[in-house]
Amino acid sequence: MTVTSVLVANRGEIARRIFATCRRRGLATVAVFSDADAGSPHVREADSAVRLPGVTAAETYLRGDLVIDAALRAGADAVHPGYGFLSENADFARAVQDAGLTWIGPGPSAIAAMASKVEAKRRMAVAGVPVLELLDPATITEAELPVLVKAAAGGGGRGMRIVRTLDDLKDAVASAAREAAAAFGDPEVFCERYLDSGHHIEVQVLADAHGTVWALGERECSLQRRHQKVIEEAPAPLVDRIGGDLRDRLLTAGREAAAAVGYLGAGTVEFLADDAGNFWFLEMNTRLQVEHPVTECVTGTDLVALQIDIAEGRPLTGPEPAMTGHAVEARLYAESPADDWRPQTGTVVTFDVPGVTARFGRTGADGIRLDSGVEEGSVVGPHYDAMLAKVVAYAPTREAATRQLAAALRRARVHGVTTNRDLLVASLLHPEFRAGTAGTSFYSDHPPAALTDGKGPDLDLAALVAALSDAARERGPLLSAVRSGFRNIPVGYRSRTYAAGEQELEVRYRFGRDGLEVPGTAGVTLVDATAEAVVLDQDGIRRRWTVGRFDDRVVVDGPQGTAELRRVPRFVDPSAQPPAGALVAPMPGTVVRVDVSVGDTVTAGQPLLRLEAMKMEHVVHAPEAGTVTELPVRVGQQVSQDTPLAVLAADG
Repeated sequence: MTVTSVLVANRGEIARRIFATCRRRGLATVAVFSDADAGSPHVREADSAVRLPGVTAAETYLRGDLVIDAALRAGADAVHPGYGFLSENADFARAVQDAGLTWIGPGPSAIAAMASKVEAKRRMAVAGVPVLELLDPATITEAELPVLVKAAAGGGGRGMRIVRTLDDLKDAVASAAREAAAAFGDPEVFCERYLDSGHHIEVQVLADAHGTVWALGERECSLQRRHQKVIEEAPAPLVDRIGGDLRDRLLTAGREAAAAVGYLGAGTVEFLADDAGNFWFLEMNTRLQVEHPVTECVTGTDLVALQIDIAEGRPLTGPEPAMTGHAVEARLYAESPADDWRPQTGTVVTFDVPGVTARFGRTGADGIRLDSGVEEGSVVGPHYDAMLAKVVAYAPTREAATRQLAAALRRARVHGVTTNRDLLVASLLHPEFRAGTAGTSFYSDHPPAALTDGKGPDLDLAALVAALSDAARERGPLLSAVRSGFRNIPVGYRSRTYAAGEQELEVRYRFGRDGLEVPGTAGVTLVDATAEAVVLDQDGIRRRWTVGRFDDRVVVDGPQGTAELRRVPRFVDPSAQPPAGALVAPMPGTVVRVDVSVGDTVTAGQPLLRLEAMKMEHVVHAPEAGTVTELPVRVGQQVSQDTPLAVLAADG
């Protein structure tokens, strides 16, 4: 069977990644898109695109019948599912084949065998692969805690909860089931023993229809938030550190897992390992993984091209690819890590990662690869995953790759939405990560706020840069005290106020006989200031900051990173403020549950209601003890950011 035109049943970064390989192979491409994605880059880049009416995943990308109809109408002869959505849905794979289309993925029977993590564990135990014991939520005892509640279908950390007390178990199971149903259409969950600290190790496998199974090395993905990976790398530092036969045992277990279900195509076998070299099977992802670029970098392969080869019936030829060098990938998310990893929405005004040597493909001997789902002007909404891009560094050594990646991220300019960029840089430079010892408890042991504290730009200095840039924007370039309007008659200080989060920063400055004067700041000399950039000399060291603007924001990019500031108006309209005691929506989303009623007394930290946004469930807690006086929202209601959700009268 020969593939000539590929429909990608997905969106964003992974759709663009698959299209890139298709273009290199001379294959036509077809995109599908929801109404929310009508202006997305993956739609523009495809040769053809078919609209799926609606905005939610359930209305669009999870509608297999609409996707297959789109493929047939657009003349595609193959479907690639990407990852997420329908990629691990055996019924969809079977329907694609029944429609006469080539399915670029494992067979439906293999997907079904591994789709249920419960059944997958049973099969792996029979095959001799070590597994963690399954636990029935109804019979868990105190002695078995902590446990991890997991969705039986799907992946990506959705439908997962850590439970440490029996009192929390029932609610965690119900919440995980709701999230799993929303993300995968299947509410089944199960429990297994939870190890507070371990290492997430996974093996990339490829299998053809001629009996060949490859294991293309392993990856370590231990740095995770909410059970979703943040930084991934290959080879695994744990495996290199322990040495011995650990790599051989892992790769053998990966091949055996694939063979046990008659696997075909690309897949990933995931394990939890400890520092003694023991490991246990977690699950098998019957699809391409988000972190596949690190394997491509160290093995010199194109996994999407190999997927297409296998789907066309070609055999895997030559020796099994081995790993050379080191690759590290960081996922750039639109989120606020210090605020409980809260997803962020908005328009990407600026998106620039310096030093990129490859996009959606392999780098040379070393370099930076960028796989991005957004561009300048892209809208990040509440309906889909919060990942903006993957930035990958490849170099001969782990130290060099880590250093290159940290430098590229620090110099990146991403404006319009809050991101986890500063956290990524701090994580890559942390002693535990650099030593290769960081485990799955890394962000529990080192909370984001503590990791980034003192690592970013000086906010007072950033506010001064913003003020000088704003002044230059209004009056023209500021080059010296004389040209900036110095006069012999003393003048008062100019004042501008900015905010960074909840912190207000007042800037007072003037130009006197000796140049720029800022109360409380000595040794700062203005060299140049325009609307786009400011150059200051600080105690003989000259530094340059670039400045961008959108809405009421001023973004300052400098040597220590980025500061996003909000202009504070001198006068505020009281009618535009929410009522006293109001808890507002931290992001756009859908109210999926209300836990209290008007008149209820609540304690600090008690859940009040829950929002679903970006395929995750987010709990709104009471900030202090009090009484609920208003509940202006209802279950099923769509709310925008800053919509009042509840009003709480505090005790006393």
